[in-house]
Amino acid sequence: MNHRTTTRVSLTALLGTAVTDPQGHVRGKLKDVAVATGAEAGQVAGLVLKTRDGLWIVPSQDVRETPAGTLELKSPEMLIPLQDQGNYLYLAQDLVDRQIIDIHGRKVVRVNDVDLEWMGDGAKHLLRVAEVEVGLRGAFRRVFKGMLPRASLESLSRKFKERGIPWQFVDVIEVDPARRVKLRIEYERLAEMHPSDLAEILEDLAPAERDAVFTSLDEEVAADTLEEVDPKLQLSLLEKLDEEKIADIVEEMDPGAAADLLAELPEDRSDAILEEMEPEERHEVEELLEFDEHSAAGAMTTDFVYLGTDATVSHVGPALRSFDGDIETVTEIYLLDDKRVLRGAVPLARLVMAQPDARLMVLAEARVLSCPADMKQIDLAEMFDKYNLHALPVVDTQGRMVGVVTADHVISFLREKL
Repeated sequence: MNHRTTTRVSLTALLGTAVTDPQGHVRGKLKDVAVATGAEAGQVAGLVLKTRDGLWIVPSQDVRETPAGTLELKSPEMLIPLQDQGNYLYLAQDLVDRQIIDIHGRKVVRVNDVDLEWMGDGAKHLLRVAEVEVGLRGAFRRVFKGMLPRASLESLSRKFKERGIPWQFVDVIEVDPARRVKLRIEYERLAEMHPSDLAEILEDLAPAERDAVFTSLDEEVAADTLEEVDPKLQLSLLEKLDEEKIADIVEEMDPGAAADLLAELPEDRSDAILEEMEPEERHEVEELLEFDEHSAAGAMTTDFVYLGTDATVSHVGPALRSFDGDIETVTEIYLLDDKRVLRGAVPLARLVMAQPDARLMVLAEARVLSCPADMKQIDLAEMFDKYNLHALPVVDTQGRMVGVVTADHVISFLREKL
């Protein structure tokens, strides 16, 4: 009865290995390892051989590792000329010494080596990628490759602490959009990350890789991420995008953050982006652009949940479901009269035990705090600190509510002051 065994080998050790036919004649040396992407990601599709006649590829299942450490072809007829290099991801060419995204660790790392595994026994051997090595172990192998015998190199490298990332947690970055599509490389898992983590990843990437990742994100994820990055990096990320694409992203942003972004752009480009936006979103942003950026109005968002003064608890659910902004920022329901004058605010926590027919004005805070639109941000920060606020309504000179300043904007302001 055959038992399945697994033998691990590093890419560095494998490269340059002689490849023989069943009669022991050398047919070439291993040049690279071609890996599948998409649904079959991590499976080795073939081994690339360098011969006197050029580059050839052979399916991995038609090669076995001999006890002597060489590679043996099961049948020389399986060798075919390597023609289209765009069909596969090549470990030595496309991965080693390049940046990748560690999805599990939520960080950018550089690949020093790749560990592969021979799977199976007897006449059948399958090769797969086990993990990428990002620590000193892989660096040591590459530096001393050719200076030490293979067995000694592997033995000494094991003295270094292993820092490997399992292949399933690796996102390979391909800067060529056409090749990325051909290889079926997607960044769907990045969309599941917190925008702050994704922003840090973009900040750590080299410019070409950064652009490749950002342009692959959908508009909503790109908008959330853009709000988290440094203003200078915001401009860099948008530099190569056309106005229509930028407008699609800006429409998904918080109106206040969108206004701050457009205010940093040259006026002609900002106007062109506004022209591409939908009328409702454009109007919100244009209103905010008129305010002093150092005032409360300049720091506020126009996305907030409000109801009329005659509303009941039963009206809250539909209002929250129809809210287009970031629902996680909602801490209160604001009560406005027919002229949009602020008359009250009801904390969400107070609604949990309330009856559906209870009037919101009865549940509202006895005294609702607000600030004028022209309040300076330093005074705004002091008000947040004094009253331990999560959010603060902004009103105009007639008492009409025009927006809300949230705590994260105040925190950002204070960080800039440090």
